[in-house]
Amino acid sequence: MFTRLWALTIKEFLALFRDKRSRVVVIVPPLIQLLVFGYAASFDLNHIEYAVLDRDGGAAARELLARFEGAPSFAFAGHLRHPDEIATQIDRRAVRLVIQIPPRFSADLSAGRTAPLQILIDGRNSNSAQVINNDVARILADFNRDWAQAHGRPGLPTRLIIRAWYNPNLESRWFFVSGLVGLLTLVVTLMSTALSVAREREQGTFDQLLMTPLSPVEILIGKALPGVLVGVFEASLVLTIAVFWFAVPLTGDLGALYAGALLFALASVGIGLMISSLAATLQQALLGAFLFMVPAVILSGFATPIDNMPPAVQTLTLIDPLRYYLVILRGVFLEGAGFAQVGPQLWPLGLIALFTLGAAGWLFRHRRY
Repeated sequence: MFTRLWALTIKEFLALFRDKRSRVVVIVPPLIQLLVFGYAASFDLNHIEYAVLDRDGGAAARELLARFEGAPSFAFAGHLRHPDEIATQIDRRAVRLVIQIPPRFSADLSAGRTAPLQILIDGRNSNSAQVINNDVARILADFNRDWAQAHGRPGLPTRLIIRAWYNPNLESRWFFVSGLVGLLTLVVTLMSTALSVAREREQGTFDQLLMTPLSPVEILIGKALPGVLVGVFEASLVLTIAVFWFAVPLTGDLGALYAGALLFALASVGIGLMISSLAATLQQALLGAFLFMVPAVILSGFATPIDNMPPAVQTLTLIDPLRYYLVILRGVFLEGAGFAQVGPQLWPLGLIALFTLGAAGWLFRHRRY
């Protein structure tokens, strides 16, 4: 069995790389997309969930917080009772922003002194953090102007202190490039496997393959293994460029990242083989791959925060393997995450991989070619 699997795997690699155009498709487009997206991509944000740690409770603090409650782009998520709760709220992505008002905020403003105000922003999405920063600064500027006019106080009543967690300098490239590891891995893995069976069917060699001593399960493994290896290699290549060319910090557990890469590659290969087994021609396989890939990227949270999507669409994202892999990538890159932190993302990837590979195996056994 292992000899036959090895021979089939070698055949798949030769079929994939013997043609110059196939080699170019695997290597050149991902590198070009990495450079283009790494420098040019940008995101927007229109929904900001925030929590409040009000250690003052005075009139000025209530007036300031009322402005946030009335702002259409902010959504109040609750009051915190202790500073230790801040880390938990941001780590769990329960809020994007925490407003912390110090004990003497209202007293300092009433006495004509400048009062500090601290905001803590989730910096994992640097573009969102910049948007939050700008919106907070705008609200605070209006508050300062109105307070100074109402109380005849010259100068700046409130001084803003900003701290961005996980990305102190709000480098947008850290967020974009870490996500491109998953995006480009999906593109290469899906395309290389989605065309596999359709290519052989068009060339008339798939019927010959079915007549060999190889069982459908062995054919499935032989078709899947090259795609998995190519996907892990692609992830390693883009990861290396992200760290050493774009200087994105890799602070977490590399083992956890590669566990996610392996499961994601398996899930992508399963989807690709399902598409390939259903397609009668290369053109159909190519169209099917793009029909899956575009929604998968949109629903993954790569371009639009999932929290901003309608509830029904958020539910749909649960079957998107790229969604989970992006959380793993950004957790390991920016948060220093290990297996304990990325575990909730690994098991859904495993379930998706199991289902898609099982469905592809069923199609191999039951579909008439």
